[in-house]
This record gives sequence, structure tokens and C-alpha cells, in this order.
Amino acid sequence: MLPKFLRRRREKRPSLRRKIFLALGAIAAILLLSSVISIMEYRRMSSYVSELIASNIKSINLSQSLADLTQEYNHQMVSVVVQNDISLMPEFNQKMFRFQSDSLRRLLNSQASLPLVDSLDASFDAFMNTSLMFDAVFLADSVDTGEWFFGTLQPCYNTLRADIASLNEQIHEDLKENSEDFDAGFYRSIMPGFVSICAGLLLVILLLYFLMVDYVRPIYKVSEGIDNYRALGRRHGYTFDGDDQLANINSGVTELIEENIELKRRVKNLREDREKMLQTISERKVR
Repeated sequence: MLPKFLRRRREKRPSLRRKIFLALGAIAAILLLSSVISIMEYRRMSSYVSELIASNIKSINLSQSLADLTQEYNHQMVSVVVQNDISLMPEFNQKMFRFQSDSLRRLLNSQASLPLVDSLDASFDAFMNTSLMFDAVFLADSVDTGEWFFGTLQPCYNTLRADIASLNEQIHEDLKENSEDFDAGFYRSIMPGFVSICAGLLLVILLLYFLMVDYVRPIYKVSEGIDNYRALGRRHGYTFDGDDQLANINSGVTELIEENIELKRRVKNLREDREKMLQTISERKVR
């Protein structure tokens, strides 16, 4: 035998309030969970892609800085050749170039960019080693400085510039791909939210159907039964599945109508019996 409080708890009807609360709670939980997933996915994706894009932008700036350094150095050497004045010979900051080149190598994250950095370093070494011969060529009487500059040094510079341009183009390509990944990731991150909205709308429709069929329709039937009893004295014979508060109300309304019908019938019978009795008494008096 179960204890009394367990039996009472077991016999207790399921609460209408609890059913509606659970239904709405399930919808709210799905929407909340999907929103949290969408936010977390978007933040993760946004942080990752933003770092890649920031790295690409820094790489572009460094690549442009390397191009500016070498271009300035080359222009100054052209001035030496044009003016034929060795005192104008510039000094190139190789440490700065190496530092920016190493920084650029650390920032690059695509496999296609790293070989281009190696090519850039090789072309820079060739250009610098050739440019270091400029003083000796300029002071030598047997070598034409202009011919050597444009025939030997300038091709090395053009190769260096081409490698810088190729690297810069590859960095822009990486930036484009990362931007496209950001767009694709954004749509991926909002998909859980979109799915949750669709699921929420479906659950709302199901909840509405559930309320209309299991609660609104029975309430209308109970109200119609009461109106029919008041107007026509008909019995209320509507029944539906369930054992919640609404079913209890319907059962109570049915019992009350039945009791009222029975009471009216008894009152009618008593009235008829009284009328018959009064008629019999009056007849006896007449006799």
C-alpha cells in the first residue's frame, strides 16, 4: 500500500496551467538555446576571421613598406648615376628590411605566401650584393657606370619589385578569401537562429492547434450545452478525452444540468399530483 500523501499526489489531475507552461517553456528553451549557439558561433567565427583579416592588412602594409624602402634606395642610386656624384650614394637600412621581412613571414598564414617570401629574400640578397659593387664600378675607368647600372643592377631591382608585387597580390588574394570566409561564416552562424525561428513557429502552430482542439473547442461546447439547457431544456451530453480541470468542469456542468432536469421533473410531478389532489377534493365537496 502506498502512503496517503503519495496516493493523493498520484490521483491529482494534471494542471492546465502546467501544460501551457511546459509548452511555452519548451518553445522558449529552443529559442534561447539556438540564440546562444548562434551568438557563440558568430563570436568564434568573427574573432578568428577578424584576426586573419587584420593579419592580411598588416602584411599588406609591411609589403608596401618594403617596396617603398627599395624604391627610395633605387631612386637615390639613379641620382648618383645621373649627376655623376658618388657623394650622393645612399645607405640602405638592411636591418629594417630584414626585420620587416621576418615580421611579414610571421604574419602570413597561407601556404602559397611563404614561398613568395623566400623568393623575395633571395631577390633582395641578389639586389643588395649587386648594389654593393656600385662604388667599385663607379670609380673604375674601364666600366661604364650607366651601362652597368641599367644593364646589371636594374634587372636585379626589377626582379625584386616583381617578387614584392607577386607577394602583395597573393596577400590581397588571401584577404579576399578571408573576407569570403567571413561572409560564409556569418551565414553559417545565423543558421541555428533561422532554424530555431522556424522550429519556434512550428511549435507555436502546434500549440495553437493543441489549444484550439483540446481547450477552446471544449469550452465552446460546454457553453453551447449550457445555452441549450437554458433555452430548450436539453441535456448536456458532450464528452471529450482528458482528466484535467477542463474535463472536471465539463463533468460538473453535466451533473448540474442532469440534477436540474431531474429536479424540474420532480417539481413538475409534485405540481401535477397537487393539482390532481386539489381537483379530487373539490369534486368531493361538490358531491
